[in-house]
Amino acid sequence: MEWLFAPFEVAFVQRALWGGLLVSCVCALAGTWVVVRGMAFLGDAMAHGMLPGVAVASLLGGNLLLGAAISCAAMAFGVSALGRNRRLSADTGIGLLFVGMLALGVIIVSRSQSFAVDLTGFLFGDVLAVRERDLWYLAVALIVAVTVAVLGHRGFVALAFDPRKAHTLGLRPRLAQVALVGLVTLAIVASFHIVGTLLVFGLLIAPPAAATYWADRIPAVMFVAALLGALSTVVGLIISWHAGTAGGATIAAVAVGLFFLSAIAAGLRDRLRGRGVRYAALAAGAVAVVPLAGCGVGADSRQPAATPHGYVAGAEETSDAQSRLVLADKRTGAIEVLDLITEQVVEAGRAAGVRGIAGDGRFAFIGAADSARIVDSGGWTVDHGDHVHYYRTTARGIGAIVGGRVAGVLSDAAVVAVAFESGTTLLLDRLALENGTVSERGRIAEGSVVPYAEHLLVAVPSGRIEVRVRDGAPVTAVAEPCANPRGRAVTRRGVVFGCADGALVVSHRDGVFTGTKIRYPREVVDADRAVEFTHRPGSATLTAKAGEQGIWTLDVRKRLWTFVSVGLVWAVNTAGEGSALLVLTRDGVLRGLDPESGRETAQIALLEPLAESATPPVIQVDSNRAYVNDAARRKVYEIAYNDNLRLARTFTVGIDPTLMVETGE
Repeated sequence: MEWLFAPFEVAFVQRALWGGLLVSCVCALAGTWVVVRGMAFLGDAMAHGMLPGVAVASLLGGNLLLGAAISCAAMAFGVSALGRNRRLSADTGIGLLFVGMLALGVIIVSRSQSFAVDLTGFLFGDVLAVRERDLWYLAVALIVAVTVAVLGHRGFVALAFDPRKAHTLGLRPRLAQVALVGLVTLAIVASFHIVGTLLVFGLLIAPPAAATYWADRIPAVMFVAALLGALSTVVGLIISWHAGTAGGATIAAVAVGLFFLSAIAAGLRDRLRGRGVRYAALAAGAVAVVPLAGCGVGADSRQPAATPHGYVAGAEETSDAQSRLVLADKRTGAIEVLDLITEQVVEAGRAAGVRGIAGDGRFAFIGAADSARIVDSGGWTVDHGDHVHYYRTTARGIGAIVGGRVAGVLSDAAVVAVAFESGTTLLLDRLALENGTVSERGRIAEGSVVPYAEHLLVAVPSGRIEVRVRDGAPVTAVAEPCANPRGRAVTRRGVVFGCADGALVVSHRDGVFTGTKIRYPREVVDADRAVEFTHRPGSATLTAKAGEQGIWTLDVRKRLWTFVSVGLVWAVNTAGEGSALLVLTRDGVLRGLDPESGRETAQIALLEPLAESATPPVIQVDSNRAYVNDAARRKVYEIAYNDNLRLARTFTVGIDPTLMVETGE
């Protein structure tokens, strides 16, 4: 039974479960009236009518839930207003608003090239990204829905069967209609974060429609609909976990599937005329939901389950990468960690004489003249090849190491290689570091060291790439030389070393290390070589400054160097193959360049022109955004690089963010 309970041992799946259960209850209350009154078209129209509000809120960087609520409320007001027009039928008015709101949403979305990145989760749902505060919102929505359903029950019943008689009895059918539309609006807005605007209709309609096969009275239909919605949530999450499918879509699909199963079962019941069948079915559904709903929360009489795959003690596993920025102030030595998810800033200590910073995806090393402080950013990713795990915990300072100014850091699951500008590399125990202890495994006096494939790749000054075991003992050497090695990067296609005549890519397969040389193009003779690579973590497309002449891009997959003549620049980076080159020029303008032609495609003025002696700002890139630090204004800019370099967010911090490195990816 481990396959049944394993998904619910993870914190974010537990939150998804509770979110789905609360949404099921809200949708059962509103959806029952939608089914009884034949308001399915209205429900579908209102679900799609949220798109303009969600799109506008995303483009403006506002609250998407608020945008959805405003858009849905406008839709409800329009439906009520057009419903009073005697020349138009109700369906005609709803259809006009449906098309109009959907068209408006598509028009707004078409203005944003990053739509696929920003809004997909809100169109199709992201149940696994439910946060604790979302559960509180859903709980409040459920309380409001129960209150409206109870207080308006008589009016809703009368409105459903005879509006004229309702008016005669003083039940105010118009007010009841407004309250009912408001109840439907509440259910749709509360649910769209779970299953998305395009799938919320299924969860609103399918469980109540299926419930009508098993109950006759309105309260009973609501109760059965809530049970079926809960069952859809549990089964959908289990399927999503094991099959790797989208959580919200799977829940909606299971809900629709339960409707068809109910229809088939009810048909068989009517043929057999077995009165006990439906009660047995209801009991079975309740028995299936109750034990699963409590899974992973509260007390549990079962024996403790085995440690789930990917478990990390003391950390919370999440559904998305927990990106953070570690910032350091060269003037004061202050260090801060900016959480890009919650936007909170945490102080992480001080380091006297700060001169540089480097990171390995989780830890940041802030170098001074003869030492470096280590900061655990509290956000990291564990890559198992075919899948990944994301974790978050509290940011903290760990300790210090002695060796000089840090030139770079690379690591794997066991070893952290800290390279100093002196040429020495310090090897640290990664597991000990994760537990908050600085433990040295040794030092390598000369050579650039990269932990790779459970070995160490050491580029010695003579130009040979040596393969060593973790304690530093040599094993073999790569046949292809790398003259005057400077700069290195780890990609999914191997380790890249910068050489005098190009780049050497060292890969590992079947226990054998091989090197492939990618030489500089012959037609480019006046450009300086690449000595320091920048790239998105794991990407096989690298960028580098080419002295004062321009920039280099290296496509490891295509084995191709490309030179772009743009003169002297502050910083350069790229998100990967096909993405624009992000270049910060000396005038403080961030420019997007076509990676093949070098043609400028977009630009945005971010910084004031800097003095020659100033510490250059950097461009950090992840899978969704780019970040540029502005020390003079104490700001960090978040750039949507797929949307014409749109300024998505601006973070104001408490220090001069002279140095910056991103973690969590």
